[in-house]
Amino acid sequence: MSNHFWAGMAVIFISGALNGSFPLPMKYARQWKWENTWLVFATAALVIIPWLLAAGFVPHLWDVYRGGTGRAVLVPLVFGFLWGIAQVTFGLGITAVGMALAFAVVAGLSCLSGSLIPLLVLNPGDLLRPRGMLLLISMPILFAGLALYGLAGRRREKEQPPAGGGGAVAMSFMTGLAICIFTGIFGSNLNLGFAFSGPVLARAVQMGAKPATSTYASWALVLGAGFIPNLIYCSRLLFRNHTWSLFFQPGWVKETGLAIAMGLLWLSGMVGYGIGATLVGSYGTSLGFALFIAAMILSSNLLGVLSGEWKATSQRTRRVLTGAVVVTLLSVLVLNLGGLFH
Repeated sequence: MSNHFWAGMAVIFISGALNGSFPLPMKYARQWKWENTWLVFATAALVIIPWLLAAGFVPHLWDVYRGGTGRAVLVPLVFGFLWGIAQVTFGLGITAVGMALAFAVVAGLSCLSGSLIPLLVLNPGDLLRPRGMLLLISMPILFAGLALYGLAGRRREKEQPPAGGGGAVAMSFMTGLAICIFTGIFGSNLNLGFAFSGPVLARAVQMGAKPATSTYASWALVLGAGFIPNLIYCSRLLFRNHTWSLFFQPGWVKETGLAIAMGLLWLSGMVGYGIGATLVGSYGTSLGFALFIAAMILSSNLLGVLSGEWKATSQRTRRVLTGAVVVTLLSVLVLNLGGLFH
């Protein structure tokens, strides 16, 4: 066990809480519509900050990209673009079903698909070993948790009056849940983008980057490509809804600040997890990742309740929600315990 194990786990827990709270500032956007806020958030989180980090911490960044093969750069870009589609639908899912449900469904399914797909493609024989068996055991537990979330959401939809505002297209709870399920499955492209960035990371270290900061070269590619679907969809809404002008109306400074705060919360959680996992050592991608997902789910659910997403619902509905949280966290723990077996 690493000498910095507990310090790393503390960093991971805080990072998960930060990541799970990133949509909170969007709840206080009063003048901008969803597409305005989401576009500024995506620009900050997926383009400006990652490229500043890469340029600042990876020496000779352009030589890193030019010195590798075209495939080494293309693969992260492709997976990043596919993940960007899921990032768009994640924003829609948050608006449709709230922070609590969206994060739990997306995080749980992303965790499962991000582990299952590489295992089936790269090491299918591991399915019959402890790692694979724990993954298979976690699947029905996760599906039970998702079923409880669905039940809680349907009960909330009946007990609460329809929510107004927010700027996104109005949709039913079941439509929003379906979007979150798609996002959770498709969101594993983020993990795949990083998983296949080995040549870029090796080239960055060769050019003088430290191992921990060499990942910024990969982030810039994956997240930058993920920005493209966000740009396309938000631009479509801005033209269709004639909301471009909101960028120039009084109050734009506050709205911009809220969107940038979303980007800082989201990316600080991602960067913090990388630092924490490095400190934890060999347990960083198993116990560390389980703690990261757990902190994300807990913080998003807590903030969702405190911000009124479950206001005017019955005690029974809230008990169902609590049960869904517990079962989903259990599935994440069982799944990531598989990382202890190599």
